[in-house]
Amino acid sequence: MIYFQCDYAEGADSSILSRLVETNMEQSEGYGLDKHSERAKELIRKRIGREDADIHFLSGGTETNRIAILSALRPYQGVISADTGHIAVHETGAVEATGHKVLTLLNTDGKISASHVREYVKEHYESPTAEHTVQPGMVYISFPTESGTLYSKREIESLYSVTKECGMYLYIDGARLGYALASPACDITIEEIAKLCDMFYIGGTKCGALFGEALVILNDNLKKDFRYMIKQNGALMAKGRMLGIQFEALFEDDRYFKITASAVDKALKIKKAFKDKGIELYGSSETNQQFPLLTDEQIAKLSKDFVFEVWGKEKDRTIVRFCTSWATSDENVEALIAAIEKL
Repeated sequence: MIYFQCDYAEGADSSILSRLVETNMEQSEGYGLDKHSERAKELIRKRIGREDADIHFLSGGTETNRIAILSALRPYQGVISADTGHIAVHETGAVEATGHKVLTLLNTDGKISASHVREYVKEHYESPTAEHTVQPGMVYISFPTESGTLYSKREIESLYSVTKECGMYLYIDGARLGYALASPACDITIEEIAKLCDMFYIGGTKCGALFGEALVILNDNLKKDFRYMIKQNGALMAKGRMLGIQFEALFEDDRYFKITASAVDKALKIKKAFKDKGIELYGSSETNQQFPLLTDEQIAKLSKDFVFEVWGKEKDRTIVRFCTSWATSDENVEALIAAIEKL
């Protein structure tokens, strides 16, 4: 079987494995205070153009989202998200378990807009019972979205502007950030993202690392004592260098961006194959996730040789997801395209 189910089915990019072996017997300080973690932070700061950024390495996306959001909100505040947002539908109530409600807005192609955020906040404060309801304190978006779509630079600028206007924070989930930035439809750079939000994270788990995410804190109000938050939530790894070494390898010579670009290129070839066959796609993803609408018969045929994910129903067809990754081979893509052509 050939897997197109997710972008973390394989282990790690070879540059990481080599570096882990090379440094295996080194002695170093624990809890991310080692030289590799420090160098990884410097490489990231240089790449995003923000020497003032605080950077913290955590093991996974749910952990990162939970701690980042918890650290920023007052006890009575919640976080605004698209109703399809990862924190709303795929994290088992991890944010709610901290005592903070996820305040969902209807999505359009996976996204929320600045105007809808402004309207929601306005309605909250104009309500005669405002203090009896959860106060919005942060806006959460992912880039790309759960459905693989992209916010434009103008849309992110507008969201950042409205959060400042309303006294809130903007937090960007970058679990698949590398794939977003590599898309030919992307009109924003990582340097620009670092100027248009209060926090974001650079996903490693889905973008070539064994595990790990790099949380980038840009707002000075959110930096103080963040390591206390990490420790209290059980996320301060004793062998923290395992995270630092991985991001050190990924951010040398732009390795992170090269391997994710390959995944997007392959996904768009798969998208073209479905379209050439006359198969409609759900949404407008231009990243490494593609969502064709298939009949039961087509699903049965492809399932003989390929593993992919069922996403939902759309009238008489099923939305499925084919996901490429940093590790997807040309041979596997060619095999899938050949199978699509025979449907």
